Amino acid sequence: MAFEKVSVVGLGYIGLPTAAVIASRGIEVIGIDVSEKAVETINQGKVHIVEPDLDMVVQAAVTMGKLRASLTPEPADAFMIAVPTPFKDGHKPDLSFIQKAAQAIAPVLEKGNLVILESTSPVGATEKLSKWLQELRPELHFPGQTSQEPDMFVAHCPERVLPGRVLEELVSNDRIIGGMSDKCAQKAIELYKTFVRGECISTNARTAEMAKLTENSFRDVNIAFANELSIICDEQKINVWELIALANRHPRVNILSPGPGVGGHCIAVDPWFIVDSAPESARIIRTAREINDSKPQYVINKVEAAADEFKRPVIACMGLAFKPDIDDLRESPALDITCQLADMNVGEILAVEPNIQQLPESLTGKNVELVSLSEALDRANVLLVLVDHKPFKALNINDVNTKVVVDTRGLFAHM
Repeated sequence: MAFEKVSVVGLGYIGLPTAAVIASRGIEVIGIDVSEKAVETINQGKVHIVEPDLDMVVQAAVTMGKLRASLTPEPADAFMIAVPTPFKDGHKPDLSFIQKAAQAIAPVLEKGNLVILESTSPVGATEKLSKWLQELRPELHFPGQTSQEPDMFVAHCPERVLPGRVLEELVSNDRIIGGMSDKCAQKAIELYKTFVRGECISTNARTAEMAKLTENSFRDVNIAFANELSIICDEQKINVWELIALANRHPRVNILSPGPGVGGHCIAVDPWFIVDSAPESARIIRTAREINDSKPQYVINKVEAAADEFKRPVIACMGLAFKPDIDDLRESPALDITCQLADMNVGEILAVEPNIQQLPESLTGKNVELVSLSEALDRANVLLVLVDHKPFKALNINDVNTKVVVDTRGLFAHM
């Protein structure tokens, strides 16, 4: 069947770009979100998140009447769920957002509908989604839940895009389509082929879930190696950035860059899903997570030592986002470090984040001031480089040679 109307549940960093791209293909898209502000903003043809060119795509889709947002689900041919999957205490996966999404769409589901879980999820989450929907709509037949021939289609297709390049990668990247059955996978591929130029590769739902977790755990393990190496090099009085550049000249070596930790809603979270499902076996994955989770405290200790050199330390925390040139603060080690420094009263804290207009809630009411880069350079005596945003990369040694610099990104490593 042709997909005439698609519903995207969750209009965040993945859901909104996905909805806009599908709408740009001439398909009617209804986006669902719990945030009234997000819904109102989108319906005005504007965006509530920072992503290159997204504002233009959303404006065009809304103007053409192909995209609109709502607080309330309505019938559609396909439903794509793109809600958060954080973890609870003890690094246990929190599937409550997925369950709430299921409860929201269940009343409007119709026979023959396709339901796709895009949220990064622990193995078995898609099966739970199908089970929840079956319980909510017992007169329908969901795959894996009944002995009768299913009349609904359920699949898992994890997003695998890079913030800052989401629109491009939504279209160009290969997609893993994990169906609850072969028919479910084929139905999902029909939808993705409307906007994906990359290859759509069919597998089962559990393998698709594990594939996304594996991709992010691979990255996490390799970042942990770089972060551990940076600590060792500090102890040995070696420039880790020079060392990595030299080692990477080997044709089969590709060491990643160290940093203040690991952030974002994927790499900092997803490996714990594997550890939770296989606590005795996931030894390297667990250790890598522990190394990366401990790096912020190592950075804080270095800043404390730098602040001790001044009677009235003024510390400029350069960057709050979890990666360069975006406004995404989720699981950001830079934000975490800034919060902890403010709580410790080690000095006056200046936050420099060119991609936001106001301090996040976690920093409001604390001894933190959001300032421009030029003001930070005027006032600070300690510079803590946490994110390598483009404006920071444009600095030269003369801009910082009167400061004590704690550089977690290698911005000044070769100056």
